[in-house]
Amino acid sequence: MRKSIQQQILDLEKRVADIEDVIGKTKPSGSLEPTKAKKLAIREFLIAKKATDDVKKTLAIGYYFEKFDGFTTFNSDDLKTGYEKAKERKPININDKVNMNIKNGHMAEASAKKDNKKAWYITNSGESFVENDFKSSK
Repeated sequence: MRKSIQQQILDLEKRVADIEDVIGKTKPSGSLEPTKAKKLAIREFLIAKKATDDVKKTLAIGYYFEKFDGFTTFNSDDLKTGYEKAKERKPININDKVNMNIKNGHMAEASAKKDNKKAWYITNSGESFVENDFKSSK
């Protein structure tokens, strides 16, 4: 006896549903599994931005903390740690580099201290300066 076309379609739909059910319950191997994106390392960030001097590196490290690590403010200890993680030579006087960024309008002093130390944040113009690879947006 020959099955009707309608019955054949129903049989095929059931087979497809069974296959989809099996596929849905098993995890595929290889590159089909979604992967979590790796966080950009501070060293890679500094290399990409081509910060040429300690003032720009200090600004870029502060920017990195705010954009990638979620800091609202940072202090001199944070900046020292940033230099270490980036495997960069620490400036003798980090506060001097911060003050130069403040003078340029790229950083500002936070109203509250962080870990009982003076803290700073990146200003809007500082963000633009870093995002434009240290070129003035004027």
